[in-house]
Amino acid sequence: MSDEVEPGHVRVRLDLSYDGTQFSGWAKQRTLRTVQGELESALQTVMRLPHPVELTVAGRTDAGVHARGQVAQFDLADEVWAEHGDKLLRRLAGRLPHDVRVWRVAEAPAGFNARFSAVWRRYAYRVGDHQGGVDPLRRSHVLWHPWPLDVDAMNEAAAELLGEHDFAAYCRRREGATTIRTLQQLSWVRGEDGIVTATVRADAFCHNMVRSLVGALLHVGDGHRPADWPGKVLRAGVRDSSVHVVKPHGLTLEEVGYPADELLAARSREARNIRTLPGAGCC
Repeated sequence: MSDEVEPGHVRVRLDLSYDGTQFSGWAKQRTLRTVQGELESALQTVMRLPHPVELTVAGRTDAGVHARGQVAQFDLADEVWAEHGDKLLRRLAGRLPHDVRVWRVAEAPAGFNARFSAVWRRYAYRVGDHQGGVDPLRRSHVLWHPWPLDVDAMNEAAAELLGEHDFAAYCRRREGATTIRTLQQLSWVRGEDGIVTATVRADAFCHNMVRSLVGALLHVGDGHRPADWPGKVLRAGVRDSSVHVVKPHGLTLEEVGYPADELLAARSREARNIRTLPGAGCC
């Protein structure tokens, strides 16, 4: 979707959350239940549109992954927005299924693109290592790890992964896409409830990156690998069969960050460029 809004139209920003347990991910699929499919259908129904809107999202989530702070957008004719804008939030609450909620509907500032204007995404991954397992009331949001975890060791290993790197060793490659990312934060904390939570923030993520990083660090935390191993895997630049992509249900997209309004368009243009690391050749 272009950053330019057609004359006579307004760009609408949606802030939403969902429980990903019963969804086959964000992206619309013909025969499967998805967040995008449910939301586009609800928007079409409550505004009585002849055709569905087309949503652009800040970060596509996989099947089973949750979101607390997802952001999406769509363009709407001025007259339709004038008629439905102030009623849209309440009507969506009555039409959407209970595992997806829209919390805010607003006209987006000029230059806003939910995907390309973002400067960071923040995820949380939650793990329980209690011998008895995970609280049944949290089983859809917390991974059970059967060995005790050393949080200090995981944080030591995580420190080597921060910064701008080619994360090819931790991503599923996609044709024509770069795996260079800037990892801004990767830290672990054990809460009073015993749950160990990873906070992972980057300018963007490639496919399976968070779940692969978590999988590698869990190997360190339970003593199966030394603290320098995840960094060695990163520098090797190739997938390591010992790095497991952990299950999706422990992962939640918590928040998406955007720059000041006057910087939105410039950030969107910058994010569309394919990056290379300093000193990398062109070919």
